[in-house]
Amino acid sequence: MTTKSISVTNLPYWESGKRRIRFLYLVGDDSFQVTKPSTNEESAIPLFLGADLFLNTDIRTENHPRYHAKFAKRGLATKLVFSSDLRFQGLRVPCSSNSLWFYGVHGVFRVAFELYTRQEQLSVLESFQDLWKSRIDDDQLNSVYNIGIQLDTKPPRPSDQEKPVGVSHLSSDTSVSTEDHLSSQDTVEDLEEMTLESTSGQGDTSFSADHDYCSLAEPVESKHFSILTERLYRIGNKVKDTSIVDKNQKETILKLLDYVDYWIDGQVDEEKLAEAVTVLLQTHFHGYSIYSSPLLQAVASWLGQQFHEANSSVSDQVEGFKIRNIEHIKDLPPAEDLATELFPEAMRNLLIHWMGLSEEAATWKRLSEYPIVLLILEFANHNLITGVAHVLYSSLICR
Repeated sequence: MTTKSISVTNLPYWESGKRRIRFLYLVGDDSFQVTKPSTNEESAIPLFLGADLFLNTDIRTENHPRYHAKFAKRGLATKLVFSSDLRFQGLRVPCSSNSLWFYGVHGVFRVAFELYTRQEQLSVLESFQDLWKSRIDDDQLNSVYNIGIQLDTKPPRPSDQEKPVGVSHLSSDTSVSTEDHLSSQDTVEDLEEMTLESTSGQGDTSFSADHDYCSLAEPVESKHFSILTERLYRIGNKVKDTSIVDKNQKETILKLLDYVDYWIDGQVDEEKLAEAVTVLLQTHFHGYSIYSSPLLQAVASWLGQQFHEANSSVSDQVEGFKIRNIEHIKDLPPAEDLATELFPEAMRNLLIHWMGLSEEAATWKRLSEYPIVLLILEFANHNLITGVAHVLYSSLICR
């Protein structure tokens, strides 16, 4: 049997606040090194491990590859596909796909400003600004590099690193002979799936399950996701079997899928939800009746509940206005200005569209009928401001 050696490399790490981000230098298109080059630094591009950058963010681990791919399309990240004899201490990757995602310094800043807290962003600015200045003219990264060579085989010394903090001093090139570990039933492929746990003394809190890349290639076994996957699969089959899809129907489906895709990534965006709901509400339903529409009833009930729950905040707004304008209570601004200042935009939009007073309406119509809008808002919110509202309310209550 031939002997196959597996090179196990310790990556140095860059300290940024509470984060410790492992990195290496890409040299050319097919090689790397972990020590800082003493000459020709421009040709060695520092790349930072994507898993460390995404650690302790709101992005779920199973969604990391999707985000890495998005950044790669913009030239900010790249997938390094290593030869089968290269492994990294503390990182568990499947032998079938011996690859890791890395980011250039420009990608580090982009990740920080999209995913980090302000304090973490400040730490990134402080610790990476000198490197960013020196690499300002770097070209965009290729989406993939096939790496077969490690140029340095000695362990990194503190003097070789950009940030010599807490670097492991274990050997960075540990050769493991497959002959010594294979039984008669074992194969080289089985051996290469072994877990390379970190023994560098950095502690279990430094690196989490985010670095268990084997789990990313396996299907999620939870009941929740298996049901979701099955449902999406059935929808996909329906689409394949459907020969004709109405244009409006297609637009509605795509909007809904866009939001589902966004939501699966663990993000919530009210504007995207509004787009999806709007296109759904605008879809034409045959047999629709203003008097018996379950959809309209549901929307109206939901809006009413939301507006009712907002009563206390509206009251605070009105009371503050009265205190500030106690001496001018008889000389109030125009009805439209007053309504804009005191009542939520959603309430105003409902009434002005209902009454045909949107921006397309004639100016005279808005001026003459907007006092009615204000009056309805005062009554509906139980917050009286104008003299007319006080007089009418007293008259109605007395009766």
